[in-house]
Amino acid sequence: MTYQYSRALIWVDDLTADRDPHAYDLCERHGARISAPSGWRLEDRRSRFQVATPNRLAG
Repeated sequence: MTYQYSRALIWVDDLTADRDPHAYDLCERHGARISAPSGWRLEDRRSRFQVATPNRLAG
């Protein structure tokens, strides 16, 4: 998950193997439950079909 405060916009993306200090990793459960604050827009850019990456750990 990444966001741009100035545009009041949140993006939910697929997990990647690359670490990004400006992004937050969300598990499938929390990714499905996330909602945008009032006045913000949420864009879910995740693929419909995800490939499992067993070596990917959050943190």
